[in-house]
Amino acid sequence: MKNNILLYIVLCVFCLSSISMYAATDKKKKKNVKTEQTEEQKQPVKKISKYAKLFKGKSHEIAKSAFLTLHKVDGKIYLEMPLATMGREMLIAATTTETSDNLVATNGYKCNDPIHTYFTLKDSTVQMHQINAQINYNSTDKRIARVVEQNYLNPVIEGFKVLAYSEDSTAVVFDMTSMFTGGNAKVSPVSRGSFPLIIKASVNKSLSSVETIKAFEDNVSVKSSLSYKVSAKYLKNSLFEDKPLTIKATWSILLLPEERMHPRVSDSRLGVFLTMKQQLPTDKDGFKNYSLANRWRLEPKDMEAYKRGELVEPVKPIVFYLDNLFPETWQVAIRKGILRWNKAYEKIGFKNAVQVLDFPTNDPNFDPDNLKYSCIRYVPSMTQNAMGPSWVDPVTGEILNASILIYSDVAKMLQIWNFVQTSQLDASVRSKEMPIDVFQDALAYVTAHEMGHCLGLMHNMGASSAFPVDSLRSVTFTQKYGTTPSIMDYARFNYVAQPQDKGVKLTPPELGVYDEYAIKWLYTPIPDAASLEEENRILESWIDEKVGDPLYRYGKQQVASRYDPRALEEDLGDNPMKAGDYGIKNLKYILSHLNEWIQNDPDAEFRQQVYDQIVTQYARYIQNVVYCIGGIYLNETKEGTLEKRFQPVPKERQKAAMQWVMKQLRDMDWLDNEKVCSKFKLQMKQSAVLKQAIASIMTKLYNNVTLSAYLAGKNSYSLHEFFDDYFKGTWDAAINSRRLTMSDKLLQKEMLGIMSKSIAFIGGQKLETGFTSSLAYLPSIDEICWYGLDETGIVPQYADVLKQQEKESGLNYGVEVMMEEVCLGYGYGWQNTIRTQVIDESSTYYYDMARKIKSLLEKKIPSVHATDRQHYQAMLFAVKQILAE
Repeated sequence: MKNNILLYIVLCVFCLSSISMYAATDKKKKKNVKTEQTEEQKQPVKKISKYAKLFKGKSHEIAKSAFLTLHKVDGKIYLEMPLATMGREMLIAATTTETSDNLVATNGYKCNDPIHTYFTLKDSTVQMHQINAQINYNSTDKRIARVVEQNYLNPVIEGFKVLAYSEDSTAVVFDMTSMFTGGNAKVSPVSRGSFPLIIKASVNKSLSSVETIKAFEDNVSVKSSLSYKVSAKYLKNSLFEDKPLTIKATWSILLLPEERMHPRVSDSRLGVFLTMKQQLPTDKDGFKNYSLANRWRLEPKDMEAYKRGELVEPVKPIVFYLDNLFPETWQVAIRKGILRWNKAYEKIGFKNAVQVLDFPTNDPNFDPDNLKYSCIRYVPSMTQNAMGPSWVDPVTGEILNASILIYSDVAKMLQIWNFVQTSQLDASVRSKEMPIDVFQDALAYVTAHEMGHCLGLMHNMGASSAFPVDSLRSVTFTQKYGTTPSIMDYARFNYVAQPQDKGVKLTPPELGVYDEYAIKWLYTPIPDAASLEEENRILESWIDEKVGDPLYRYGKQQVASRYDPRALEEDLGDNPMKAGDYGIKNLKYILSHLNEWIQNDPDAEFRQQVYDQIVTQYARYIQNVVYCIGGIYLNETKEGTLEKRFQPVPKERQKAAMQWVMKQLRDMDWLDNEKVCSKFKLQMKQSAVLKQAIASIMTKLYNNVTLSAYLAGKNSYSLHEFFDDYFKGTWDAAINSRRLTMSDKLLQKEMLGIMSKSIAFIGGQKLETGFTSSLAYLPSIDEICWYGLDETGIVPQYADVLKQQEKESGLNYGVEVMMEEVCLGYGYGWQNTIRTQVIDESSTYYYDMARKIKSLLEKKIPSVHATDRQHYQAMLFAVKQILAE
């Protein structure tokens, strides 16, 4: 029994153990099954990076370059910038590609300078800096380096949130869409105008979008469609408000090279565009302002061959691409004008330095609006002009991009120029149709002039004054030299040549001697110079050699004020009176034959255009002489040379000029040719309009004479002589008992207007009949129109409006401010207008003149012709009021 109980216990233990073991095995099996099912049903997912999320499931285009990658993602532009690119200098520029209004957005033109920038990463933000490249300093001087760090930070102008790092963490991605949809006014493709024309454009971001992206080795580009509301004001007058504007723009981001071009320090005796610099002071001196000459990076491929005097090609030629929208006949002339500059480069050892290529038709990478391509663009516009702007590396002055914009109506301008300036001798231009060869020669000249700007040359308005006037009638002289030593002058065509001067060259030269001289100075490599200072000494010596030779003299353009009668636009020769006499003879000859020469002109529209230009041309001849009265010759000089910085025009020439102008004012009626003018619509006789304009200018000349006489000293054309000549010329009819003319009346009324204001200063009575200014050498509205001084190109259209503004607000608000605003920052700067109040004695002379006029009229009125008496009585009444009698 006991044994049975023991056996039962053993069996129970065994059974329980077996059940436990089975239960554990079954539980483990179930656990394993459950694990296997989970792995099959759900694989573990890798975490998606922020970088991948930016593009996943979205419309995504990529344009990748070595320094930057563009991503276009659902209409946004992301920049992927390697950390290695951070801190590298770049340029960002916008160019108009298509436009609905080429007044405010012109195809191919960068109306705002590129932004000079670099990017840095700070925490989770990419910062965009604007570089202060004007400051230069000795980087090896630790003290100066600290000064720069503390005082000349490159300001942060934009900030962009980092959206993600690249998968390998070597680059960051950020959204820069706002830059390419008009969000940064500094690099807007829309012009802001310049005073007095102010343009305001507000972008409509809801109607703006990015379109395409491209990437190249050292630049990327984005094309955008932009919509604006544009308003324009001319002084206080609204021209238009909220005018819709749609453009397509190309934005370029260009990586600047780390190995920069060797800079060349400028010399003010040679006219080149400049990059301004400021050298920080050392312990021995103060700030030093200087400038670098803007030029292309032109280096010989084979320096040893170059040193041996062989012609060599440059490492990188200057290449321009020619727009295929030009008519074929235009393309031929444009190529000729561009390539003529190779003659100057060959003289300094380069061959094929300048090249012209067609717009490629099968190159997907070509984009005429990309900052990498310099192009010659066709602009359909009523503007009769062309222009040649360029853009540079702000550190060295290296020209990186340039454009030549040729407006379609330049053809009309060339036709009128040829007719009015050369038809006395060239029968082929005496019609509505200009011969193709004449047109091509003229267009080649215009293109070559603009190409000169693209190569770095400024206007040299003093060039044409180097030639004796009579030399312009010489066949041998003109065939060799043309009309000027520089095509960078506005010398135009040979209006001096007379109808009998057969064989005389009527056009400017292909290149003048000054032009070749300027290219030599600007581009000749000087490889053996051990330092920048040594190179400067060599370059300076080249200019020193030419000091005193008028063929090489640089006369900078005068815009804000006009002192030097040798440095004018639209003039020829060294004597404006003699050149004017020849020119006036030709104008009279042309006007007398106008009806005969111009046929098939039923509405007289073309005759009207020619006639208007004849009047303008005549006005220039007179004004060229007016500038001699109180004129001051200005010279760019260097210490130690014999030339004087400034020198008043000799007394004899000033006096002769005064008499010449007064004679012209009495002899303008030839302009009112009845046979010609009867064909036109009702209008004021142009002789009267011109007489009033010149008479108004004459009233202000005392300011110029005041300064000129003050500088000249004893041997001057004094204020006393000026006022005596002015009195005699204005009151000649009364003095010599002859009948009054319209000119006499205009001169007398204008004189009393200025006289009243001057004498009121010392207690006399002011009459509200005139307007003047105490600013010397300031151009009038008429002069701005005659000489094309208005950079906006809009003054001639609104001249009457501006004249009214002058009368209401004064010259300080009108012309002076306009000219200073328009010309700010060009070249070597402009001669400021001089205020002459401190030395102004005009009130004394006007008082004396008023007494003489009163005495003269009281004596003459009883005996003058009855039709003249009322005018003289009115003038006597005015003089008595002025004298407070």
